[in-house]
Amino acid sequence: MEDPIQLKEEGNKYFQASDYEKAAQSYTQAIKLSKDKALQAVLYRNRAACFLKKEEYAKAASDASRAIDINSSDIKALYRRSQALEKLGKLDQAFKDAQKCATIEPRNKNFQETLRRLGADIQEKLRIQFSTDLRVQKMFEILLDENSEKEKREKAANNLIVLGREEAGAERIFQNNGVSLLLQLIETKNAELILAAVRTLSGMCTGHKARATAILHYLGIDSICMWMSVDNEEISLAVCNLLQTITDCLLGQGKEEQHGKEEALVLDTKKDLRMITTRLLDMLVSKKVSGQGRDRALNLLNKNIPRKDLKDHDNSRTIFVIDNGLKKILKVVGQIPEMPDCLPLTENTQLTASILLNKLYDDLRCDPERDNYRVICEEYIKSKIDPQNMDKTLHAIQMVSGVLQGPFDLGNKLLGMKGVMEMMVALCGSEREIDQLVAVEALIHASTKLSRATFIISNGVALLKEIYKKTKNEKIKIRALVGLCKLGSAGGTDYGLRQFAEGSTEKLAKQCRKWLCNTTIDARTRKWAVEGLAYLTLDADVKDDFVEDEQALQAMFELAKMSDKTILYSVASALVNCTNSYDTKELVPELVQLAKFSKQHVPEEHPKDKKDFVVKRVKRLLKAGVVSALACMVKADSAILTDQSKELIARVFLALCEDPKDRGTIVAQGGGKALIPLALEGTDVGKIKASHALAKIAAISNPDIAFPGERVYEVVRPLVSLLNTERDGLQNYEALLGLTNFSGRSDKLRMKIVKEKALPDIENYMFENHDQLRQAATECMCNLVVNKEVQERFVADGNDRLKLVVLLCGEDDEKVQRAAAGALAMLTAAQKKLCSKMTEVTTQWLEILQRLCLHDNMEVQHRGLVITFNLISADKKLAKKVVETELLEILTFIGKQEDDPKKQHIINVARDCLTKCMDYGLIKPLSRA
Repeated sequence: MEDPIQLKEEGNKYFQASDYEKAAQSYTQAIKLSKDKALQAVLYRNRAACFLKKEEYAKAASDASRAIDINSSDIKALYRRSQALEKLGKLDQAFKDAQKCATIEPRNKNFQETLRRLGADIQEKLRIQFSTDLRVQKMFEILLDENSEKEKREKAANNLIVLGREEAGAERIFQNNGVSLLLQLIETKNAELILAAVRTLSGMCTGHKARATAILHYLGIDSICMWMSVDNEEISLAVCNLLQTITDCLLGQGKEEQHGKEEALVLDTKKDLRMITTRLLDMLVSKKVSGQGRDRALNLLNKNIPRKDLKDHDNSRTIFVIDNGLKKILKVVGQIPEMPDCLPLTENTQLTASILLNKLYDDLRCDPERDNYRVICEEYIKSKIDPQNMDKTLHAIQMVSGVLQGPFDLGNKLLGMKGVMEMMVALCGSEREIDQLVAVEALIHASTKLSRATFIISNGVALLKEIYKKTKNEKIKIRALVGLCKLGSAGGTDYGLRQFAEGSTEKLAKQCRKWLCNTTIDARTRKWAVEGLAYLTLDADVKDDFVEDEQALQAMFELAKMSDKTILYSVASALVNCTNSYDTKELVPELVQLAKFSKQHVPEEHPKDKKDFVVKRVKRLLKAGVVSALACMVKADSAILTDQSKELIARVFLALCEDPKDRGTIVAQGGGKALIPLALEGTDVGKIKASHALAKIAAISNPDIAFPGERVYEVVRPLVSLLNTERDGLQNYEALLGLTNFSGRSDKLRMKIVKEKALPDIENYMFENHDQLRQAATECMCNLVVNKEVQERFVADGNDRLKLVVLLCGEDDEKVQRAAAGALAMLTAAQKKLCSKMTEVTTQWLEILQRLCLHDNMEVQHRGLVITFNLISADKKLAKKVVETELLEILTFIGKQEDDPKKQHIINVARDCLTKCMDYGLIKPLSRA
């Protein structure tokens, strides 16, 4: 269509039919083709009407303005622009347009009413603004007056924070020189006023790119970083949140849509983002920055630099950090707290830096980028290795140790650098304690790789034993012990650990527990005690003693709250050992006898690894609060809580859920909530274990309590995943019990189960030979048939679903029979089509129905009679078919019985059946006498 007039007419038709999208398209095409100014004005005006209907007010105002540019007295365009501007919150401009309309047509009541409404709205807006301005002014006066009462200042500070979070309040503070006044509050050096000012600034920046950019430039990134560097945790965290809010705005994240507000025009933000990144990297190596501040800088880099989604090809921020800051991050991981030139650090600083190294490495897209990363690391470490300067070399070894805790594959490549492994072993033999400390720790991290462990075993085990025996430094002693434990694990034997400790791993474990409970030792050292116990609790005597030591358990749980990857893995490993939730191979009796016959050693189960002892240990752990500790561990950052750690935690949860009596305690302490992410993310084994634990909880718990709110819907998928035929019978059974429980709660939950495609699997288990599985699946289906979509599947042609349910009603298993009869009763009550279909799917229907109506179990009998009533009520022909069988005699026999409270509900249904038949005229009324 090439004629703009025809296109305009077409657009008018679409508009009248309320198809505003197509109408706008027609007007747009006509605008492109039209050269007539008058026609263009009409088209713009009409398209503005479409945009008004679509609530795209900025576009509506723009089109109306174009029409007005052509014809300044176009009253329709003026009114439409007025409407759009009002929606955009520009009341004064909207009022001017409405005023012009009223001038052109003074008798138009619509225009007069609009003017009156807009006038009132403008007055109210001015009143609020004036009131807000006064409030802001008053609050600043109180805060900046040193003589103000403390209570008044606190109240003013809180009010200012609240006002800064509101759009109107934030804008008034910003427009009235508020940023300058907030800066004055920060410069008072009063902690409370600084916090109030920083939190107000955060509120003002939230969701507003233009304001966030202006505040960033006014305050200056150097000042913001300086405030974040202070040795005050609360202030440092508040400033970190402010910088994160500004970063979110610059990245276009965290923006909340505000109705009727145009997005402000802001220039390219890449320059500002790069400036922030550069200053954060500078903070890492500055001695003026506190340990808290360094942690904040690392956390901000961790959160904002690597891509959130690897499908996004742009990893330029990561490349920038590697090129400009990788050496600075390496310097942080290479710090040695015991040396005098060490930068200020916290317990978490170096591990957080290792996590950043790992995230950056994982964010690289190709081998050339990874090679560049490796080369920078190698060159920087080489520059630090100096045989003439052991302090410099020590930093190099510490860097390798830090990389091994981050991108492990890269760490292994760095271990292959000439002289690195030899230097580590040589440092172990040094007389200096600091050399031993760093070297032992590096050996522990390096020994995870078996090929490296072989080298260390042949060169370093004797040194570690010597260090353990001779050193009086607890920090070195504990690391040497863990090194020996870890090497034993890597090599597959204990390397004489029992003999080393005079034949007793219990003695070593007791020493580890002492270190663990000694709060005078720093947390960084105590964490090694946890790692030692993770290896030593493989011994049954050790694990039994450990769970009896409540002080040691509490100390371990407290350490688990630290953001430390090694601690989380070690705690989870120790708990897996204590609960015996690791995989064990079943010993085939015949093979055991054969091995004994051939005089081969057969490993025997330790008495304390038998079920009674395991149950006892589980009860002790629950009493000590293990669930709360595990729930806290699950909340850790994904870079800290690895998939392997998640699997171990899932194994522990499954062991804890074994006894139904304990499941209420687990739910009360947050176990149900903690299991959901474990069931959805991690290793396949971990997800299965977590899903099984969820199934155990879901099978017997009230879902509203165990999984409150929307959380319950997240549990459905893990339960459905257990219906897979590759899972074992117990997992299938408990998943079905959980789904049965859920499907009895609400139709929304039933719909969720259907959407997760669980129906085919549930139906398959209804055919299962195993009685309990068949019963559980049938009970689940009994609840699901309440849902209309499930009913439709039974009604649909070409399926045997109804036949299966009818035949299950004839099963000998009473529980299966009861569930199937319940399902059939609901189906026949909801869908009349299924009543006639029931009599056609199998010739046994009548015999089965008679058996149900005469059943000894009153619940089954009641369901049979309800099915009969549904058949009679559905259709006169069906009722006649029923009356012509022995079912009439059964109904008459039951209906004539005297009233009995215990089975009155059964008698009443039989009488209802007979009454219905009388209404049809199929039988005549009989006296009960």
